[in-house]
Amino acid sequence: MIRTRLVAVALAALAVSACGGDKTHDARLAKAGPNPSLAALMNVADPQIGDRKAAACKACHTFDAGAPDMAGPNLHGVYGQQMGRNRPSFGYSAALRDAGGKWDAATLDAWLKNPQAVVPHTAMMFGGISDPLNRADVIAYLRSQGR
Repeated sequence: MIRTRLVAVALAALAVSACGGDKTHDARLAKAGPNPSLAALMNVADPQIGDRKAAACKACHTFDAGAPDMAGPNLHGVYGQQMGRNRPSFGYSAALRDAGGKWDAATLDAWLKNPQAVVPHTAMMFGGISDPLNRADVIAYLRSQGR
Protein backbone atom coordinates (compact mmCIF):
# COMPACT_ATOMS: atom_id res chain seq x y z
CA MET A 1 0.00 0.00 0.00
CA ILE A 2 2.78 2.45 0.90
CA ARG A 3 4.71 1.54 -2.26
CA THR A 4 1.57 2.12 -4.37
CA ARG A 5 1.11 5.51 -2.74
CA LEU A 6 4.77 6.44 -3.35
CA VAL A 7 4.44 5.45 -7.00
CA ALA A 8 1.32 7.60 -7.37
CA VAL A 9 3.10 10.57 -5.76
CA ALA A 10 6.13 10.04 -8.00
CA LEU A 11 4.03 9.87 -11.16
CA ALA A 12 2.13 13.01 -10.22
CA ALA A 13 5.36 14.87 -9.50
CA LEU A 14 6.83 13.66 -12.78
CA ALA A 15 3.84 14.96 -14.71
CA VAL A 16 4.32 18.38 -13.12
CA SER A 17 8.13 18.50 -13.29
CA ALA A 18 8.52 17.15 -16.81
CA CYS A 19 6.19 19.62 -18.46
CA GLY A 20 6.51 22.82 -16.45
CA GLY A 21 9.30 25.24 -15.80
CA ASP A 22 11.52 24.45 -18.79
CA LYS A 23 11.15 27.37 -21.16
CA THR A 24 14.25 26.28 -23.08
CA HIS A 25 13.08 22.75 -23.90
CA ASP A 26 11.95 23.33 -27.48
CA ALA A 27 14.94 25.51 -28.42
CA ARG A 28 17.39 23.00 -26.94
CA LEU A 29 15.62 20.13 -28.71
CA ALA A 30 15.82 22.02 -32.04
CA LYS A 31 19.53 22.66 -31.43
CA ALA A 32 20.03 18.89 -31.01
CA GLY A 33 18.79 18.44 -34.59
CA PRO A 34 16.16 16.30 -36.23
CA ASN A 35 15.88 12.79 -34.75
CA PRO A 36 18.69 13.55 -32.29
CA SER A 37 20.93 10.83 -30.92
CA LEU A 38 21.51 10.48 -27.20
CA ALA A 39 24.92 12.15 -27.69
CA ALA A 40 23.27 15.15 -29.38
CA LEU A 41 20.70 15.38 -26.57
CA MET A 42 23.46 15.19 -23.95
CA ASN A 43 25.20 18.11 -25.67
CA VAL A 44 22.15 20.32 -24.99
CA ALA A 45 21.13 18.74 -21.67
CA ASP A 46 21.14 20.97 -18.59
CA PRO A 47 21.95 19.48 -15.16
CA GLN A 48 20.13 22.28 -13.31
CA ILE A 49 16.97 21.58 -15.29
CA GLY A 50 17.61 17.87 -14.69
CA ASP A 51 17.65 18.54 -10.94
CA ARG A 52 14.16 20.05 -11.21
CA LYS A 53 12.96 17.23 -13.46
CA ALA A 54 14.22 14.69 -10.93
CA ALA A 55 11.63 15.99 -8.46
CA ALA A 56 9.53 12.90 -9.13
CA CYS A 57 12.49 10.70 -8.26
CA LYS A 58 12.84 12.48 -4.93
CA ALA A 59 9.64 10.83 -3.71
CA CYS A 60 11.68 7.63 -3.32
CA HIS A 61 15.36 8.63 -3.68
CA THR A 62 17.78 11.07 -2.10
CA PHE A 63 20.54 12.74 -4.13
CA ASP A 64 22.82 14.39 -1.59
CA ALA A 65 26.14 12.92 -0.46
CA GLY A 66 25.67 11.23 2.89
CA ALA A 67 21.86 11.32 2.75
CA PRO A 68 20.08 8.14 3.78
CA ASP A 69 18.40 5.69 1.47
CA MET A 70 14.61 5.86 1.29
CA ALA A 71 12.26 3.48 -0.52
CA GLY A 72 14.95 3.60 -3.22
CA PRO A 73 18.70 4.04 -2.79
CA ASN A 74 20.46 7.39 -2.55
CA LEU A 75 21.46 8.20 -6.13
CA HIS A 76 24.34 10.56 -5.36
CA GLY A 77 27.35 9.47 -7.39
CA VAL A 78 25.48 6.68 -9.17
CA TYR A 79 26.69 7.72 -12.64
CA GLY A 80 29.40 5.33 -13.81
CA GLN A 81 28.81 2.86 -10.98
CA GLN A 82 27.87 -0.82 -11.19
CA MET A 83 24.14 -1.45 -11.45
CA GLY A 84 22.65 -2.62 -8.15
CA ARG A 85 25.89 -2.02 -6.24
CA ASN A 86 26.17 1.74 -5.64
CA ARG A 87 24.82 1.56 -2.09
CA PRO A 88 26.07 -1.63 -0.41
CA SER A 89 23.61 -1.34 2.49
CA PHE A 90 20.54 -0.94 0.22
CA GLY A 91 18.43 -4.04 -0.47
CA TYR A 92 18.50 -4.05 -4.28
CA SER A 93 16.38 -6.63 -6.06
CA ALA A 94 18.21 -9.75 -7.21
CA ALA A 95 17.30 -8.82 -10.78
CA LEU A 96 19.13 -5.49 -10.53
CA ARG A 97 22.10 -6.90 -8.59
CA ASP A 98 22.52 -9.61 -11.23
CA ALA A 99 21.95 -7.36 -14.26
CA GLY A 100 25.59 -6.37 -14.67
CA GLY A 101 26.62 -3.25 -16.47
CA LYS A 102 27.18 0.31 -15.35
CA TRP A 103 25.01 3.37 -15.02
CA ASP A 104 26.30 5.19 -18.09
CA ALA A 105 24.32 7.59 -20.28
CA ALA A 106 22.94 4.87 -22.58
CA THR A 107 21.89 2.59 -19.71
CA LEU A 108 20.34 5.46 -17.75
CA ASP A 109 18.49 6.65 -20.85
CA ALA A 110 16.96 3.21 -21.38
CA TRP A 111 16.25 2.84 -17.64
CA LEU A 112 14.57 6.23 -17.32
CA LYS A 113 12.45 5.41 -20.36
CA ASN A 114 11.32 2.00 -19.07
CA PRO A 115 13.07 0.33 -16.10
CA GLN A 116 11.25 -2.98 -16.58
CA ALA A 117 12.51 -3.24 -20.17
CA VAL A 118 16.12 -2.85 -18.99
CA VAL A 119 15.88 -5.16 -15.96
CA PRO A 120 12.76 -7.33 -15.95
CA HIS A 121 11.52 -8.04 -12.42
CA THR A 122 13.28 -5.04 -10.91
CA ALA A 123 11.58 -3.65 -7.83
CA MET A 124 11.65 -0.17 -9.40
CA MET A 125 8.02 0.84 -9.81
CA PHE A 126 8.23 3.75 -12.23
CA GLY A 127 6.41 4.33 -15.49
CA GLY A 128 9.32 6.07 -17.18
CA ILE A 129 10.03 9.42 -18.81
CA SER A 130 8.87 9.48 -22.42
CA ASP A 131 10.56 12.72 -23.51
CA PRO A 132 14.19 12.03 -24.54
CA LEU A 133 15.44 15.54 -23.65
CA ASN A 134 13.88 15.28 -20.19
CA ARG A 135 15.76 11.99 -19.73
CA ALA A 136 19.00 13.62 -20.94
CA ASP A 137 18.53 16.46 -18.45
CA VAL A 138 18.14 13.99 -15.56
CA ILE A 139 21.20 12.06 -16.78
CA ALA A 140 23.19 15.32 -16.94
CA TYR A 141 22.13 16.02 -13.35
CA LEU A 142 23.24 12.57 -12.18
CA ARG A 143 26.53 12.87 -14.09
CA SER A 144 27.20 16.30 -12.56
CA GLN A 145 27.17 14.90 -9.04
CA GLY A 146 30.28 12.79 -9.32
CA ARG A 147 31.25 10.62 -6.38
